[in-house]
Amino acid sequence: MTADGGRPIAARGDRGLEAPHRRGSSSPRVVERLAVAGYRTARGVLRAMPAGVAREVVGRSSQLSYLAWPTKRRWSNRNFGHVLGLAPDDRRVRALALQAYRGYGRYLVELMRLPSGQTDEIAALVPDLDAVEVKRLWREAPNGGGLIFAVGHVGNNDAVAAAIARHGMPISAVADDSSFPELFALLRRQRESWGVKIIAWRNLREIFSVLRRREMLALLVDWGYRSDGIPVRLFGAWTTLPAGPATLAAKTGSRILPITIRRRPDGTFLVSWPAPIDLASSDPAELQRATQAMADALSDTIASAPEQWYSFKPIWPATAAEAADLERRALLMQGGQPDPGPSI
Repeated sequence: MTADGGRPIAARGDRGLEAPHRRGSSSPRVVERLAVAGYRTARGVLRAMPAGVAREVVGRSSQLSYLAWPTKRRWSNRNFGHVLGLAPDDRRVRALALQAYRGYGRYLVELMRLPSGQTDEIAALVPDLDAVEVKRLWREAPNGGGLIFAVGHVGNNDAVAAAIARHGMPISAVADDSSFPELFALLRRQRESWGVKIIAWRNLREIFSVLRRREMLALLVDWGYRSDGIPVRLFGAWTTLPAGPATLAAKTGSRILPITIRRRPDGTFLVSWPAPIDLASSDPAELQRATQAMADALSDTIASAPEQWYSFKPIWPATAAEAADLERRALLMQGGQPDPGPSI
């Protein structure tokens, strides 16, 4: 893995922050400009619509994308099949996937309709955030670092981050700027107007600086399966989660707090968390233990409201051989040996 200048930043056994997805170069300029123009147009239209109509239109459109996009449909069905313990072609799996796509559409409507700088409206989406307890967990981090929020594609992470910022806590979030840098910049300006600093995932210097200043950092952990992540079990099956959260925590003395966000019937969000995860060292066994704890928390979050989970990329490996190799690697890490990486 390399930083922007091409200089290696991590070797096997000394992990950095993985790319959110494997991808080539950024999109052609004309495609990017069309994407930005499309987003701005959609935002203007959705802000002009009644909220209920906007949710219906975008929710239905999102469901149509599931039906019309075979690759995404296959990935989503496999993911939700794991969650339900059913075959990907089971009608209950398809029904759940359609619910999740509709929920994702609702999130998009919220993101586009929320005005820049208006934190009162955003905070109203998260009315019961226990800011006092969040501050306590942050300030009592035992090793002198910051607080890493490990979050999944569930609920509305933007609203929760903005609510935390509104309570005077310094929070940054790592985001993917690989495909559409201009769209990334547009969304960054919107989020930073809410008090949430956005850091491109390749800017490791700033990511480390945030934690060494004892601030807060939000990291998504369910970007999709990558063979070079840390092996864990999720819903009883082997996969990987990114090495970034555990590695950053170990190197900066930070603690990890998995976050659960659930949408309530009235449209507001309930935020909760299990016990924080503290690492004693950067030994392989500690990195695997901490990452497995994040996987357990993510599993609990998804299981509590699977229709609110909208990670639509493959989350588990495609073959039994890959899963067996992940188990082998996990056992090595649990025994204190560095992860040798995938063998297949």
